[in-house]
Order: sequence, then C-alpha cells, then structure tokens
Amino acid sequence: MSGAAEQAGARVAAYLEELAVQRRLSPHTCDGYGRDLKRLLEHAGERPLDALGASDIRRAIAQLHGRGLSGRSLARTLSAWRSFFRWMVRHRHLEANPCQGLHAPKAARALPAVLSPDQAAALLDAEAESELDVRDKAMFELFYSSGLRLSELAGLDLGAGVDLRAGEVRVTGKRGKTRTVPVGEKARQALSRWLEQREALARPGEQALFVSRRGTRLSVRMIQMRLERWATRQGMGVRVHPHVLRHSFASHVLQSSGDLRAVQEMLGHANISTTQVYTHLDFQHLAKVYDAAHPRAKKK
Repeated sequence: MSGAAEQAGARVAAYLEELAVQRRLSPHTCDGYGRDLKRLLEHAGERPLDALGASDIRRAIAQLHGRGLSGRSLARTLSAWRSFFRWMVRHRHLEANPCQGLHAPKAARALPAVLSPDQAAALLDAEAESELDVRDKAMFELFYSSGLRLSELAGLDLGAGVDLRAGEVRVTGKRGKTRTVPVGEKARQALSRWLEQREALARPGEQALFVSRRGTRLSVRMIQMRLERWATRQGMGVRVHPHVLRHSFASHVLQSSGDLRAVQEMLGHANISTTQVYTHLDFQHLAKVYDAAHPRAKKK
C-alpha cells in the first residue's frame, strides 16, 4: 500500500472514530458510513484524497450507478462522502469540498408498508397459548402501541423503561436521545401478564424486560423471527416485521389525529420531513375511501 493510500485510510479511520465517540452515532450507522467511505478509498486508489475534484466524484458516482446501485444508495453514499470531506476541510486543511453542489440521481420514495387497523387487530387479538406467547404478545402490543424501534424495545430493562401505572415508556433512540411515549391499555394489560411470568424464565440478576427461553436478553433477530412466526400463525398473508408495526402506529395515529408534530415526537424523528412520508399514506387511505364512496369516482 502506498503512502497516499495509508494516509487516506488513517483519515477515514479518524473520521469514523469521531462519529462513534464524539457524535455518538449508533454502531449500525457507523458501519454504514464505513462501507460508503470504503467505496471512496477504492475509487481514489493510489491518489491522495486531497487531489480529488468534483469531476472525480461525478465519475465515481456514475461508475457505482453503472454497477446497479439504486438512487437511494447513491444518495446515501454521496451524503457520507460530503460529510467526510466537510470534516477534512475543518480538520485536515482541505481547500474545498469536492462533493459540494453534487446530487445523486433521484430515486422514487417507497412508502413504508403498513397494516390496516383491522389487520393490526387480527394480529394482536390472538390468544397467547404458552409462556413464550405471553411474552411475545406483550412485545408486539408495545411495538404497535408506542411505535418503538426494534433496538429500543430489545434494549428495555426491567423497571427502568416501562411505567405501567403512568402508562408510558421511556426509551433511548438514535444519537442517544431519550423520549417518553404513551402506552395504551391493551399493551399495559399484556405487559402486566408477562411481568407475572417473567421471573420464572429470567436468570438471576438479568435486567432485560424481555428474556429468552434461556433467561437472557432477547436479540433483535430473535424478536424479528418471533413476530414473523406469530403473523404466519395468525394467517396474516403478508410479511410482518417490527418496522411494519412502527409504521402502522404512525399511520393510524396520524389518520385519527392529523397531528404530524405529535407523531414526529413519538417516533423520535429529528426532522419532520422524515415523518411526512406518513402524510402520503394518509392520502392513500383517503383516496381509497373516495374511490369507494364517490359516485363519480367509480369506473363503469
């Protein structure tokens, strides 16, 4: 490896360390930045990063596009590169950011999958038949009731997050931000039933709210698998994963309240533009009602 390549690798490593330590981004997010910046290093090859200009970045994005990367992936990659070069300008005396003013090809924004209120009821009203079913029902009710992320639910500890008496759950989300979200009555009932049985499964000293058959904290992958299994058993006919319940929560609350800011706060979104995707889902719902009800909307 040449000196230029070694220097470039060291700078990327320093930037990623800052993201993890000072900006406290999640390991998942840091891994994503690492993959995107690896593409930059591959494109630079033996050339110093300081020598790359806007034309080099355009060429790199075009090559990635030619390999089949989607518009969404290209936009994310270019955003990571832009942030890295911005850091280089501030901390490594780079004269100009070669990504400034460049834009990736636009991608159609896919709407998140959601369940209808009837589908959500069919999924969650099923009776728990075993000890593990009691736990699973409590998890899934809490997902839908409070719109939690998968990592937030998996990270809940006994007595430290859920307050059944107050009807709320306190979670720490992205970038270490903590928020408090209401817990509905159905979820409170399911959680109370689980807490009555949890002690029989949990290992001594285990703090996790949701534990496995072995008595240890449930992994995020196991929660995903249990939800998919539960949905299949109820004959849902659609793939249900934890984010479907989070999206369904947001869509149904927005349909009922119309309060976008409240939904943003409950979801823990930093920017309201992220939450606005649910307004498109709400419009889809209204359009279906219109098509079904308006006498001039029906096709002959």
